[in-house]
Amino acid sequence: MVHAFSSVICRPSLYGRHGSATAGPLCFVLEIQRFSVSSQLLSAIRQPAREAPESGIVEVVNVARGRSDLIPLWVGEGDLPTPTFICAAAEAALRAGETFYTYQRGLPELRQALAAYHGRVYERDFDPERFFVTGSGMHAIQIAVALVAGAGDEVLVPMPSWPNIAAAVGINGGRPVSVPLRFGASGWTLDVEQLAAAITPRTRAIFLNSPSNPTGWVADHATLASILALARKHDLWIISDEVYARFYYGEAGRAPSFHDLASDQDRIIYVNTFSKNWAMTGWRIGWLSAPAKLGQVIENLIQYSNSGVATFAQRAALAALSAEGDAFLAEQIARADAGRQLVRDAVAALPGSRFAEPEGAFYLFFGLDGHPDSRRLAMDLVRDTGLGLAPGSAFGPAGEGFLRLCYARREAHLREGTRRLAEWLSH
Repeated sequence: MVHAFSSVICRPSLYGRHGSATAGPLCFVLEIQRFSVSSQLLSAIRQPAREAPESGIVEVVNVARGRSDLIPLWVGEGDLPTPTFICAAAEAALRAGETFYTYQRGLPELRQALAAYHGRVYERDFDPERFFVTGSGMHAIQIAVALVAGAGDEVLVPMPSWPNIAAAVGINGGRPVSVPLRFGASGWTLDVEQLAAAITPRTRAIFLNSPSNPTGWVADHATLASILALARKHDLWIISDEVYARFYYGEAGRAPSFHDLASDQDRIIYVNTFSKNWAMTGWRIGWLSAPAKLGQVIENLIQYSNSGVATFAQRAALAALSAEGDAFLAEQIARADAGRQLVRDAVAALPGSRFAEPEGAFYLFFGLDGHPDSRRLAMDLVRDTGLGLAPGSAFGPAGEGFLRLCYARREAHLREGTRRLAEWLSH
């Protein structure tokens, strides 16, 4: 604050309308007053809200807004619009007048469709009463955190991780505890013993995002079993973020999951979204799966946050879970896999590059020797070349020295983006 204040009062152009020196003292007093009011306002709000971090990704995005030659590979979304059949379902709902309040837990038919979808993916029966429709995957995370952690509670978070995860814990008054993933010759790994060592009497939950944003790491069944045993031993909750579960490049067609190991009564809350699978990032609709006995509590939290998801958006989600939606998802995964191979080969050819081939999600998380400051590197690249990449520092200290590239994009963008990167590095 001192530096920002000093820079304002020392610029002659701000001393007066014509830059006259005589206007300086008045401007100085006004700036002191504004500084004081701003400080008072900030101190009057809750500390967790005041200390919510600025997104390191958005910071880089803002630098390049309006640039005509931009290759935007920084944000976690593909470049395909929502399919017509999904949009048509929403349009039909609007034309039918479905614009009123609706079920807080979600339309019964959508919750049934979510149970059927999980049944197809995990090859077992699911109770529709376990599913709750939320206003985005982020909303599902916020509800999950609110269920299990509050002021003074700790949540273990393997990092690098999507920054919104730790922020959701902090805003709720809890403390996210980083457990670093290790990067080495075998790629990214999670040391479950290190995770266990981080448990304290204040620990309430373990948050696991697998497949991982940003690293592409996927927890295998042995790792999941060890985490589940740890949670059972210490009476901890698990918040399992499976947003990228279908973007998995192994033979199974989906990533390993706690659904393969846990009972319906285990303390696990699953969070997910329609955003990635069905190109619906702008629709803001997701879901949460939890023990059915928590149903009324979850309904209450939905009621007191967004009072339910718009019916027309739920009709769109219902269409996404159809056979036509399955076909679109298969195309999305194949497209992402082709992009994965393209950028992997291009980045591998760069001098001093280092990365683990992603097993899941749709990001390449890579570092470049001689460029330890990822924020500076991302800023330099977007200013000098128009290539937008996310700095690894945005994903926590364990991500420093890396950049995140989203490869769920058209081939021309990926080729041009990696070409610009190679050209910039050669100068």
